[in-house]
Amino acid sequence: MADAKYDVLGIGNAIFDVLVQTDEAFLARHGMTKGSMQLIDEARATAIYGDMGVATEISGGSAANTIVGIGSLGARAAYVGKVKDDQIGKLYVHDIRAAGVAFNTPAAKDGPATGCSYILVTGDGERTMNTYLGAAQDLSPADIDPAEVAAAGIVYLEGYLWDPKNAKDAFVKAAQIAHDARRKVALTLSDSFCVDRYRDEFLDLMRKGVVDLVFANESELHSLYMTSDFDTALKQLRNDVNLGVVTRSEKGCVVISGDSVVAPPASPIDKVVDTTGAGDLFAAGFLVGLVRKVGHENAGRLGALAAAEVIQHIGARPLVSLQDLAKQQGLLV
Repeated sequence: MADAKYDVLGIGNAIFDVLVQTDEAFLARHGMTKGSMQLIDEARATAIYGDMGVATEISGGSAANTIVGIGSLGARAAYVGKVKDDQIGKLYVHDIRAAGVAFNTPAAKDGPATGCSYILVTGDGERTMNTYLGAAQDLSPADIDPAEVAAAGIVYLEGYLWDPKNAKDAFVKAAQIAHDARRKVALTLSDSFCVDRYRDEFLDLMRKGVVDLVFANESELHSLYMTSDFDTALKQLRNDVNLGVVTRSEKGCVVISGDSVVAPPASPIDKVVDTTGAGDLFAAGFLVGLVRKVGHENAGRLGALAAAEVIQHIGARPLVSLQDLAKQQGLLV
């Protein structure tokens, strides 16, 4: 988007990931639902961390992972999220800027620590997340810079933002600024448990045109429309949003827009190691495809390529240049 300073600006909960490979017994011992994301308090965070084995610690957060992926694909990216001015917060700021992402949100001087998500990865690659929001929940409308939002071709928002009240207000403010500047607003539903909490509010955002593009996986789609029938849910999504993208793991994805339906395939992989960030990186690829105007089919393939890279290693951010990968596959020039 030639007149935009940034191709995509993401707004989300700035969360530091603590990942460990574990077994079903650990999940059972701590009463966790496999594959879910639950919000926890500081005491539970301490208990889980104390019981974890050797962990991999890396900057995360759903929208932040997407924005780093967008940068890796060679697009211009910016991020808005709240950390505290503590050791982990400083590391977080360093990581996202080192990925070539503009990040100017002032760190909190007091209040709760930088947020952390304790992610348990079982042998099948499935991830179970326990998130202490910490400073992330203090993101407020005051942190939304109207000039920065208006300068982004697409504003990308994560459903997890709907948990903290202040962040919800920041989300709505950013969407309004973006639309006033004739920009697009994208939303990822984030997690089926998140959809369960805010189903009516998400549907309201879609039906009122607050968001133009919605990303969901199959379980989130079924949760949104409270039906186990995929085709029924897809038909309803088509009525509720201008552009909808549903990821289906190894079955690829479905992209719907008006009467148009395309179903790009998944990218081949050797082995699933850790599904953390799969949806985040898919969104990165798809959004860059939109920005580059490669069409919905190739945007879906770009998303699949980015997701395939990230699920073959621990951590939710790419370890190689996604732009180089995409060029090798002929998806970007």
